[in-house]
Amino acid sequence: MAVLITEDTRIIVQGMSGRIGQFHAADMIRHGTRVVGGVTPGRGGESLLDRPLFDTVRAAVEATGADASLIFVPPPFAADAIMEAADAGIRTAVCVTDGIPAQDMMKVKRFLRRYPAERKMRLVGPNCAGVISPGIGFMGIMPPHIYMKGRVGIVGRSGTLGYEAASQMKALGIGVSTSVGIGGDPINGSSFRDILELFEADPETDAVMMIGEIGGPQEAEAAAFARDHMSKPVVAYIAGLSAPRGRKMGHAGAIISAFGESAQEKVEILSAAGITVAPNPSAMGETMARVLKLRKAA
Repeated sequence: MAVLITEDTRIIVQGMSGRIGQFHAADMIRHGTRVVGGVTPGRGGESLLDRPLFDTVRAAVEATGADASLIFVPPPFAADAIMEAADAGIRTAVCVTDGIPAQDMMKVKRFLRRYPAERKMRLVGPNCAGVISPGIGFMGIMPPHIYMKGRVGIVGRSGTLGYEAASQMKALGIGVSTSVGIGGDPINGSSFRDILELFEADPETDAVMMIGEIGGPQEAEAAAFARDHMSKPVVAYIAGLSAPRGRKMGHAGAIISAFGESAQEKVEILSAAGITVAPNPSAMGETMARVLKLRKAA
């Protein structure tokens, strides 16, 4: 079992004919991911990478049975692409696009709420690295060679720090069940809490690495969920310990405006919830190794 992507997941790529979409779709296919087609309006009936292209997501779903979509649509049109995927019956969508206006994402969130739970699409992103389950497949832009198959889940707002955590753990012989980049925007589709809930229910995940950063309440919400509902250990790292209050830093979501949004406050909240916090980014792997060793000894 894997979180969000399995051997049976049929994936389409919205924007596959673009330069970036084609590059990453080819990488996914090369690593065994089940890409069944692409969507580019006006190019229906053509083929690319030995996969059919369709004018609409609905046409792609009807022809291929796709249940997941990776979205590489430019920012002005990305919100419409997400909503089109949801309307066509896609169950999981990963949106890599950076720079989608916050107001557009508010529209997307309202749109997704109209569907009942059994039909509601799970959105990961935008502005994210995607999802990878080593040995099974991936949807996104991560370099798959740094991920070793194993039993630790990763969830993070920063794609690069997610890569670093996977690389450090691989060097220590610790593999990954699934890694999920939820994106750094202030309005995103899936939160830390959402993904922690999936990892808690996954029998092939034994522990979770959570990588947060300054800005927003999601880490505090995740800490409360982990304290009250998780039986698996969580290791965390929070980026931005030296960031000044009120200054926007990098990701659109990384701006401190209220209590609990600075890195130090988040570290305190996570520690109080029983989560082990790595002191710096170079210690993520060794911190996870120590927690797993203590769990095994217990």
